[in-house]
Amino acid sequence: MTQIEIFYEGHLRTRSVHSENKQEIITDAPKDNRGKGEMFSPTDLLATSLGSCVLTLMGIAADRLKVNLEGLRLTVEKEMAQMPSRRIGRLILHIYCSQTFDNDTTQKLETAGSHCPVHQSLHPDTKQEFFFHWGEA
Repeated sequence: MTQIEIFYEGHLRTRSVHSENKQEIITDAPKDNRGKGEMFSPTDLLATSLGSCVLTLMGIAADRLKVNLEGLRLTVEKEMAQMPSRRIGRLILHIYCSQTFDNDTTQKLETAGSHCPVHQSLHPDTKQEFFFHWGEA
């Protein structure tokens, strides 16, 4: 089990420390929610977690399929919703791979990415849209 210790630093900033590797992440509340916006916000980290998870699962599948995904990149757009409460309303992911593969390999890579644990953990009301761009950098 992984443990993360989180400290409130004041001025809507937190510092999180990973129990095993001691890496730290600093967050700020966004400017539109009374924060400084100098660091990733907690909801930015959720969007980042989803994107990182997608690429990681695609990488695992690529290793199993013996294909190289070097240069694979992803952008994620986060849209906030205000009703019924402030929350992430939609995450739009664009995954770009400069290479192309046969249909079977492409399908396996897309399935792996779009079924990552973070995706599976988000509430169904949080819309997640995946767009794969094969042969595009």
